[in-house]
Amino acid sequence: MSSGLYRKILVPLEGTGHDASILRHVTKLAKMHGSELILIHIADGWSARFYGEESDSKEVREDREYMGQCAEKMKKEGISTTWRLGYGKPGPELVRAVEETGCDLVAMTTHGHRWMEDVLFGSASSEVRHGVDIPVLLLRTEKKGRRRGDGNF
Repeated sequence: MSSGLYRKILVPLEGTGHDASILRHVTKLAKMHGSELILIHIADGWSARFYGEESDSKEVREDREYMGQCAEKMKKEGISTTWRLGYGKPGPELVRAVEETGCDLVAMTTHGHRWMEDVLFGSASSEVRHGVDIPVLLLRTEKKGRRRGDGNF
C-alpha cells in the first residue's frame, strides 16, 4: 500500500509513440510515491463503440495485447500495475474510470491545440480536466503519434 501523495495514478494510453513520454514520467512519479498505476486505453473503433466489452475486433485484440505489454514493463520496473480497456468516447470514459478506480491523479499526454478539431469535437484532456475533482497532470509531447509505442520508456 502506498504511503505517498498519489496512491493510484490513472494513465490513459493512446497506443501511439506519445505513450513512451508519459510512461517514462509516471515511472519516476510512481517510484517516488510508491503508487499503483492503472493504465487505460479507450477503444473507439466502430466495433468497440457498438459491442463494448463484447467486441473482439482485430483492433481491440491488438489493444489488449499492447496494454498487457505496457503493464508488464511497468511491473518489471517494480511498480504495481493493472490495465483496463474502455469503450467509446475517450473523455467520458476516462472520467468514468476515475470514478470507478478511486485514483487520485490522472497523468496523460496532450499534443497542443489542433484548433478546428478541438472546437468541433473537444479534446479528451479538456473533458477530463473539467470532469474530475482530482489533479490532472498534462505532459505536452511533440513526438509523432504513430500507432503503437516503440516500447522504449
